[in-house]
Amino acid sequence: MTGQTHQPHLRFGPDQEPGPSTPYARYVRLAELHSLQRPRSAEPAEYAFIVSTQVMELLFDLLERDWTAARTALRADDLDGALAALRRGQHTQDVLTGSWDLLATMTPAEFNSFRPVLGEASGFQSSAFLRLEFLLGNRSEGLLEMYRDSPAEYDALFAALRTPGLYDEALAVLARRGLAVPARPVTARHRHDEAVEAAWRAVYTDPALADLVRLGEALLDTAERVTRWRQRHYSAVKRTMGGKPGSGGSSGLSWLKHAADQDVFPELWAVRNDL
Repeated sequence: MTGQTHQPHLRFGPDQEPGPSTPYARYVRLAELHSLQRPRSAEPAEYAFIVSTQVMELLFDLLERDWTAARTALRADDLDGALAALRRGQHTQDVLTGSWDLLATMTPAEFNSFRPVLGEASGFQSSAFLRLEFLLGNRSEGLLEMYRDSPAEYDALFAALRTPGLYDEALAVLARRGLAVPARPVTARHRHDEAVEAAWRAVYTDPALADLVRLGEALLDTAERVTRWRQRHYSAVKRTMGGKPGSGGSSGLSWLKHAADQDVFPELWAVRNDL
């Protein structure tokens, strides 16, 4: 303890990067950030809707980085690196789920007052969210059609569709450890497979494979958080718009309910019946 107190810098010397604001504002690009919220109606709830949507998009990007890092580590048989990346992603997922609280109390009247200005815009059209779905193994080439007129997004999604996902690489680790994991087309949507379930059962029951239990549990932590996010999405939409069709043409509530009911990494859930 020196007894000295430190004051924040209130002025910045000539060696600092010139600009109209503080180094902090320039570093995080505050002026640009706060210029991106442009409501099209007089309804105050629209501003909250825009902010929460933009926050979610940023978190989608962060989560994709975490899951991609985990996938890369699994490909290199770096189990510790994969687990660390999955843990980072789980913190991001928790914030994502909590971000629905910003919209939790929006009434149907508030939403309906600005819904017309959305036109055909819908979160269903988020390419960042779709890349996350592809990473999870929830793949559908038909969903790329909505991006036909957006070449950059289409090409990125086309590449993501044909790149092994997070679970694909986890199963490849099991295969390299001698477990019988059947090969399947990368572009196919992952469905429950009895052979994959048997492989995970061996992981959880064979002491020689005990180190892979950590991987199974980390993937299950990730999967559970995906379900929480989907359920929160479903309840938020149910509260604000009920069973009306989605603005982007989706079936709205019924589609969200179906998604919330689907297990991510289904074999990891199914194998628990026998443990």
